Amino acid sequence: MSLTVVGSMAFDDIETPFGKSGRIVGGSATFIAWAASNFVKPINQVSVIGGDFPQEELDALSAKGVAFDGVQVKKDEKSFYWAGKYHMDMNTRDTLTTELNVLGEFQPVIPDSYQGSEFLILGNLTPQVQMSVIKQMKTRPKLIVMDTMNFWMEVAMDDLKKVLKEVDVLLVNDAEARQLTGEVSLVKAARTILTTMGPKYLIIKKGEHGALLFHENHVFFAPALPLEEVFDPTGAGDTFAGGFIGHLAKTKDISFENMKTAIIVGSAMASFCVERFGVGRLREITHEDISNRLEQFVQLVNFDIDLI
Repeated sequence: MSLTVVGSMAFDDIETPFGKSGRIVGGSATFIAWAASNFVKPINQVSVIGGDFPQEELDALSAKGVAFDGVQVKKDEKSFYWAGKYHMDMNTRDTLTTELNVLGEFQPVIPDSYQGSEFLILGNLTPQVQMSVIKQMKTRPKLIVMDTMNFWMEVAMDDLKKVLKEVDVLLVNDAEARQLTGEVSLVKAARTILTTMGPKYLIIKKGEHGALLFHENHVFFAPALPLEEVFDPTGAGDTFAGGFIGHLAKTKDISFENMKTAIIVGSAMASFCVERFGVGRLREITHEDISNRLEQFVQLVNFDIDLI
């Protein structure tokens, strides 16, 4: 039940109303791997790093069952670096610095040891890189999940639409769903994506307001756990994706009903992520922590009602 994860392994430098992180490890593939490794092994990582990426981080991920055959190491170059500052609402942020470094020329290579992976998740990278990975898979995975962002819709929409034809699940936020379709209503946007663009399932992430899952004429809403303090939202969407795909890979069940559970699992993992800067909280959570957090979600949405 192997899972292949494609995305960035990087450095972040974050400022929130709660403080400054300094230079810490981040990147979409890093967050996805930390979350998914609680549910499935091996995790076949595909990324690129510079010689500055800390060996202790690689060792910690390796101990969680993450394989690095598909991670290119360019010893004389620097890893991708992003710096940003969050506003008081913790939903809006300003990008202060983006240095692509090794990510700028990234050409992923899928090693033979990764072939036969049943589950594939494409983190937020260029559509060309995402398509390259799909084409390198000799056997199509049972499920392909893809994340993207508004930037690619602005500069590479044609390439993005080609990749969308190849994937099963698309992950976007509400603004991106509207931008992709030109629809104001999220229900109409979902219908357009599912009927004309390729994916069979659509997840619209709404940050602190939860997530929506669409499939055919079905809709499911998962709330976000109300937290007293959101310390750092960076990586929460990727952590959500890691929990989501991790649960599906563990259960090998890609039905709509099981995806409902997977969305709750993803939301639970994201609720851990925001409690610390970077992957700090994800590095220390136990299966007991996850079970307790899932129970909180059950209590949050469970109610009895007498039908009139």
